[in-house]
Amino acid sequence: MLQTRLRRPRAAIGSAIAAIAAGGLVAVAFAGCGIVTPAPVSTVGEVDFDRPLAIPALADSTVDADGTRVFSLDAQSGTTEFEPGVPSDTWGFDGSYLGPTLVADRGEHVRVDVTNSLDVPTTVHWHGMHLPAEMDGGPHQMVEPDASWSPEWDIDQQAATLWYHPHPHGETEGHVEQGLAGMFILHDEHERSLGLPGEYGVDDIPVIVQDTGFSADGRRESKQRTYAGGIGDELIVNGTRSPYLEVDDYLVRLRLLNASTARTYAFTWSDARPVRLIATDGGLLEAPVDLDHVRLSPGERAEVLLRVTPGERVVLQSRMTPEIAGLVGPVAGTNGGSDAFDVLEVRAADRLDPAPEVPAQLNEIADFEEREVATTRRFELSDSFEINGESMDMGRIDETVTVDTLERWVVENATQVPHSFHVHDVQFRIASIDGEAPPPELAGWKDTIFTEPETEYELLMRFEDYTDPDTPYMYHCHLLWHEDQGMMGQFAVVEPGQSARLDPAGSATMTGGHHGH
Repeated sequence: MLQTRLRRPRAAIGSAIAAIAAGGLVAVAFAGCGIVTPAPVSTVGEVDFDRPLAIPALADSTVDADGTRVFSLDAQSGTTEFEPGVPSDTWGFDGSYLGPTLVADRGEHVRVDVTNSLDVPTTVHWHGMHLPAEMDGGPHQMVEPDASWSPEWDIDQQAATLWYHPHPHGETEGHVEQGLAGMFILHDEHERSLGLPGEYGVDDIPVIVQDTGFSADGRRESKQRTYAGGIGDELIVNGTRSPYLEVDDYLVRLRLLNASTARTYAFTWSDARPVRLIATDGGLLEAPVDLDHVRLSPGERAEVLLRVTPGERVVLQSRMTPEIAGLVGPVAGTNGGSDAFDVLEVRAADRLDPAPEVPAQLNEIADFEEREVATTRRFELSDSFEINGESMDMGRIDETVTVDTLERWVVENATQVPHSFHVHDVQFRIASIDGEAPPPELAGWKDTIFTEPETEYELLMRFEDYTDPDTPYMYHCHLLWHEDQGMMGQFAVVEPGQSARLDPAGSATMTGGHHGH
């Protein structure tokens, strides 16, 4: 269970915004944005679980003569039948919806040949990956229609569940909502030595959770817009409606990815068994943590273990409450914070393959030495989609970081409405939440956090390498509509004494042919 935070006194403006977001005034205040105030939703007990969970294919790869592992991804449009015989217009990588799962090992050099077969520009951002800024796939690496882009980099981080998705400035929500997303799984020798479930699609299962809307005949339709963004009243997992998963092993590893654009989940089990958490965004925790729920905001990942008995069935659910969301009741109720869903039914076979015990220690995570902090930066998240009072400007570098220095980023959600915070390139540690130590489930490596209202988060991070004064990384709210509205900034990593700069266009667009680095 997440700990109760100490909170500072609420500001008057926060109370006013909460009242606006809560109900009666929202139609007036945000009419131009099409915001509505949907009633709380519950699908608990209403899902038939009559379709096998689709498992995204493993991406094919080859190894070049120089040892580079080469993948390819093609962003394309198509149609997907979420309901048999009822096509919906969708986008996907190498298919009509979502994309294949890329898998690589620490120490490998990888290249991904990205082709854009859409009729609009897009990007592919490697969320959670440590890599050079020009390979990051942010809004400065746009790929035009019929063009290609071939980023390459060394896998230089521990085993983790990462993902990839578009990042076009002002249009990220729509591209992800259309279906452009997939997992990128990293392994290393240490993780493999632990004996954790590791056979992809058998006992190591990707669980990509998204919310959406459907018409009565099963055609996908637009979601209602709330302050948080587009909120749907039904879930799909790996693109599957009403999914079930059959397992033949006593122990199963579920890689949970919140690929929704706005909705935050509180994952739990229908029979109230503990949720055994073993990893967060950036990799394994030091030890398993048993929780009554795992909260994931958009972009966050969690690896959980499920031990089953022969013949049993258990349902993965999401049961959000205002307390879990850290939101006052009316704001929670209008932004998905009071919704409950049946997500996925897990069905154990009558005979199960044995599984080893999970080690008591999974990882060693050395704490940062706070005395080494060279710079402290503050980031205030507002209710007007700004950070530090500024809206995103593609031509402006907001922060300049000196390479291989430890930094403290103090992030405050100064509002009573939901926000989150994601940093490109690095995994960080949460040093404190409102001055208190983080709970065990937030004590590992993170790249995205849900920021509770009127709460301050102290993050420690080191930018070890990959300097580039001309190409920035991003930090932003990962509620994607907020990002698109301008709740994003840019930072560059430079050598000591070096200045960051951008060309006047503020971008590096791939306009045709084949572009490598």
